[in-house]
Amino acid sequence: MRKIAHITLVVLFSLFLMNCSSSKKKEATKSSSEKTVTAQKKAASGPSFTDFIPAIVKVETYDKERFLNSEIGFFVGKQEVVCRLSELENANEAKITPINENKTYEVTGFTAVDRINNLVLLKVKGTERKPLNLYSGIATVNTKSIYLTKPHSNTLPLHRGKVLDFITFEGVKRYTVSNQFYSKGFGTPVFTDKGQCIGLGYSDMVNYENQGLVIPSIFISAMLDKQSKVPKKLEDLKTKTSKAVSEANSKIKGLLIQTDYGNIRIRLFNETPAYRDNFIRLVRENFYDSLLIHRVIKGFGIQTGAADTRYADPDDVVGWKGPGYTLPAHIVPNFFHKRGMIGSPRKPDRRNSKRRSDGSQFYIVTGRTYSDAELNDIEKENHYHFSPEQRKVYKTIGGAPHLDGTYTIFGEVVSGMDVADKIVQVPVDSDYRPLKDIRVQKITIIK
Repeated sequence: MRKIAHITLVVLFSLFLMNCSSSKKKEATKSSSEKTVTAQKKAASGPSFTDFIPAIVKVETYDKERFLNSEIGFFVGKQEVVCRLSELENANEAKITPINENKTYEVTGFTAVDRINNLVLLKVKGTERKPLNLYSGIATVNTKSIYLTKPHSNTLPLHRGKVLDFITFEGVKRYTVSNQFYSKGFGTPVFTDKGQCIGLGYSDMVNYENQGLVIPSIFISAMLDKQSKVPKKLEDLKTKTSKAVSEANSKIKGLLIQTDYGNIRIRLFNETPAYRDNFIRLVRENFYDSLLIHRVIKGFGIQTGAADTRYADPDDVVGWKGPGYTLPAHIVPNFFHKRGMIGSPRKPDRRNSKRRSDGSQFYIVTGRTYSDAELNDIEKENHYHFSPEQRKVYKTIGGAPHLDGTYTIFGEVVSGMDVADKIVQVPVDSDYRPLKDIRVQKITIIK
């Protein structure tokens, strides 16, 4: 009996151990399952937007000690903050303050600028931040769009909307979103529900209504790729050039315009320093890269430099947008519109009594020859007198005499007129835009 009882206890103990082992396996399986569910729930809930707060800052700009503007920017590199250029154009000093701190940090300068998209990349001193994750590519319609504002107590306000469209607005590409941005939200980063930043949000009037717009992140990424290693002074963003820079510009030998049809080498006249300095500054900012040669007129010349042509679709009306400013007329009596001259277009006299020039556009005169009778007619119509030298040139070499005395000339072609001659022969539409796009690939400085 004792032996049977012993055997029975051994069997029962074994069954107990088996049950315990099975119970532990079930608990382990259950625990693993619960963790998976928790992880799935966490993933489904999306990113923690509180993690983005340290990267969002207030940018304050100054002209010496005079306060100018304030708006929101955000870190896109460890020490690089992006914001709108228009808030920095008259500043020589800027500071940033993270929205979750009271500490202020100095801006040492800018490393890249995109005047067409109204963006500037600022270099910050004294702090490093985790940059926001920029969305690569173009966000699709109905993509969720979220922006946040400064936390209150333990609450983080999230303002939700969606991408409505991807449009060309005033010559540039923008998202329209259902989010409503207010003045304090200018420059705010806009996120997808997965925490990727699709760009910089602001508001503007579209078809007479206040519309939420976003500058796409692809343009910010492009600036990051091209930024300079050494920051430039904020004063260099101003349209007025310092004496030291102007003097250095006067020694530049020339510039090379690279087009789809070939290269054109030019030189700028020191007699028109404001135009020379402005042109060189825009070249250094890569403003002219990829702009269309948007106006081609046989017997006159070719025209480029319009800010609304880089992203233009085939049916868009282009050529009306500059860099956001104009230049005062500077007509030098000794300069006239002979073949190869470079001038600055402008609006007609009835809308531009002071004959101010466009801030970025320029034309190259290919021209044609004129007879004495034609030159006489132009003199009468324009109340302008041609010198013997002008008459000789216009009758032999050619040019555009009808523009003399009313348009600013600031340079001339040194070589590559054959390229301009090829371009001036291409088929155009009723607005003189080439039927097939021709672009200025790049303009470089020849030192």
